[in-house]
Amino acid sequence: MPDAGPAAGLVEPPEPLPPEFAAIMRPELPSLVEEIAVEIRRAIPEYDQLLEGPYGEVLQQGVEQNLAAFVEQVANPKSPTGRRDEMCRRLGRFEAYEGRSFQYLRSALRIGARVALRRAKTVGTRYNISPTLMAMFADAVFAHVDATEELCREGYREAQSGPEDAGARRRRLLRLLLSGGALPLAHPAVTELADGAGWPLPDVATPVALTADRRPDPEPLHPDVLVELADPQPHLLVPGPLTEERHAMLAAALAGCRAALGVTVPLARSADSLRWARQALAHAETGIVRDGPVFACDDHLVTLWLMADPPLAEELARRQLAPLAGHTPVRRERLVDTLRVWLTTRGTAARMARLLHVHPQTVRYRLRSLHQLFGAQLDDHDERFAVEVAVRTLHLRQRGDGG
Repeated sequence: MPDAGPAAGLVEPPEPLPPEFAAIMRPELPSLVEEIAVEIRRAIPEYDQLLEGPYGEVLQQGVEQNLAAFVEQVANPKSPTGRRDEMCRRLGRFEAYEGRSFQYLRSALRIGARVALRRAKTVGTRYNISPTLMAMFADAVFAHVDATEELCREGYREAQSGPEDAGARRRRLLRLLLSGGALPLAHPAVTELADGAGWPLPDVATPVALTADRRPDPEPLHPDVLVELADPQPHLLVPGPLTEERHAMLAAALAGCRAALGVTVPLARSADSLRWARQALAHAETGIVRDGPVFACDDHLVTLWLMADPPLAEELARRQLAPLAGHTPVRRERLVDTLRVWLTTRGTAARMARLLHVHPQTVRYRLRSLHQLFGAQLDDHDERFAVEVAVRTLHLRQRGDGG
């Protein structure tokens, strides 16, 4: 039997924590996950953009599952850890595929432990937990982190040593291109991977975001389309612009799917375009974007801009539409609708009446009221633009609320 090393027999497993301790820990998990993510972003810039990219959700799930598994082990030391173990290996494989040193992931794990111990100190004071129990908790945390690190390292080594076919290289290339990282396209890590995948780097590309409920038919897709369908947020990357031929290809592949065709952008900005496409898809689910099952983001850029920061849009609406604050909700809604139609069409009273389904005289009366309320605000170019942005955004939000 091989020698386990001189230190192997000196490290004893930590004493098990009282199972009741799990009930104290569970309510802390959601905010603890967020606090760990903030600390990792601050301390490891390489992870900052990655957490905003398409795989940020997977990484966050890894943190959540790991913390939940720790609590479950406290509640029941015999509880299974298979799901947690595979997630840890998956994180290690992902690090290797991205070409990062394992030290980044190791540092992130240590940061998580430090944040957890800091939180434990606060919770311990709140519940008057004894110093002995707090010391036992610290031992358990470090033992858990050591086990997690070893599982991640297994996945890392597996990815480095295992054979990789062309499909795996293409998926890894897609992850790298859409991670939102800072690697330039001329970087050897990018060019070598693209060469190995047989995928010449195009000047521009078009991402496609899909919902997870219906997968596309891969058969009609051209061989040069990069595909990731196993992700919680499936997506494609089409090299070049969407020509008529490309549109026909996507129509066949995406039949029955819900998808947003991203904006064609320089390849280095593909992650931005995919993010916009996913936002458009989310707005389509709520009714803010009203279009076919497969639609182009190009047709909804203004909507994406207006809805990019809802709290800011709400504050803008509050300020710009302050002259209407004294009216009843029904009266205010009617005046806002009239103001929106006037600002967007500059039409006659007769035309506006048709759009609003009211009598032209009603339109004239409302317009007189609006000019009295807003005064010079509607005559100044910048102020009028701000009012128009506010009423358009308010109209989109009402769509999303079922209006």
